[in-house]
Amino acid sequence: MDNPFALPAAYREVQHQAWRFAQERLHPLLQRMDDEDWYPDHVMRELGQHGYLGITADPAYGGAGADLFTAGVICEAFGYWNLNVVAIWGPHENLCLNNILRNGNEAQKAKYAPKMISGEWVGALGLTEPGAGSDALAGMRTTARREGDHYVLNGGKTFISNGPVADVLLVYAKTSPERGAKGISAFIVEKGMPGFSVSQKFRKMGWRGAPTGELFFEDCRVPLENLVGIEDAGVSVVMSGLDIERAFLALGAIGECQRCLDLAVEYAAQRKQFGQPIGSFQMVQAHLAQMYTELEAARLLCYKAVWECNDLERGGGGRGEIHRLAAAALLKAGEVNLMIVDRAVQIFGGSGFMWDTEVNRHYRNAKVTTIGGGTAEVRKLIIAQELLASAGLSREQEERRHVAGR
Repeated sequence: MDNPFALPAAYREVQHQAWRFAQERLHPLLQRMDDEDWYPDHVMRELGQHGYLGITADPAYGGAGADLFTAGVICEAFGYWNLNVVAIWGPHENLCLNNILRNGNEAQKAKYAPKMISGEWVGALGLTEPGAGSDALAGMRTTARREGDHYVLNGGKTFISNGPVADVLLVYAKTSPERGAKGISAFIVEKGMPGFSVSQKFRKMGWRGAPTGELFFEDCRVPLENLVGIEDAGVSVVMSGLDIERAFLALGAIGECQRCLDLAVEYAAQRKQFGQPIGSFQMVQAHLAQMYTELEAARLLCYKAVWECNDLERGGGGRGEIHRLAAAALLKAGEVNLMIVDRAVQIFGGSGFMWDTEVNRHYRNAKVTTIGGGTAEVRKLIIAQELLASAGLSREQEERRHVAGR
């Protein structure tokens, strides 16, 4: 009998190819990205040339026509060799392109998908605002006012991955502010549209080389045809992507965890103290055993979450089992990521504390997995609320049930 918990052969082959590609083409970029906060502006076109953009897109647009689970196992492979590149590729592939593919109309997909799949255009998602992180929907202040054949956007977005380099952005704004989270609409904004600007690029302790910035919209004129979905129905676009984002981000962290475990095992086998490899000491063995056990448990949960995302209908997500499961996957991946990188640095000792060692780079990256895609605290709230709702306990505030959590 085949092992039902093993990765099917077709996915293993895809992951193996992605692993080899990332080893050869992405890993060599990591040191310079981290040391210099260098953005490799060639990397998106290279990913497009090798078929790693538009993984879930219809072949008619140049995509691979694969499922989200395929994208997930690729993300895990990329995360193993260079999670900093994942912080560029993921927002483009998952947060922007996949959202347009799932929620945009045919004209929008035909216009934007081909150039995003080739890597000519870089994508980003504009949701988080200053003063409204985990409460991204109800706390949103950016507005969009219809004026003739355009919407006029005013406001700002912050902590936007790819913001400083993006050509295409999926931006959320309130078209009916009096309706709160139920008055939000989604728009495709292009670099160069009048009134759109990038105010600054942030300096981060991790995910270096993956540009994160602050955006401003000052009477930014966006054509009517760039409205995604229906006016005031943007919350469904948001929620359809958030669960996928959490499951997707979690697998990148799993890849990083595996890399840190492998580095720690190799170092423990080679590094000698008191005349013998430190891997022969029971305390080091205990660290390695716990790292392995927690990683394997987290990986299975993350695989389950991404697999369930395959069945999300258009505009689906944001409630029920998948909402709970995606939050749980990222919660677990974040906790395990922090534990594993901490133990890896401990095993490396003094050299692990040095800025330019690889485990140190992973250590600085790991914290964001407890923050991005909804903080660990928000993930716990989602899980608990969904558990209580399944038991028949009503929610008193519908908007807060739809916390975007970024």
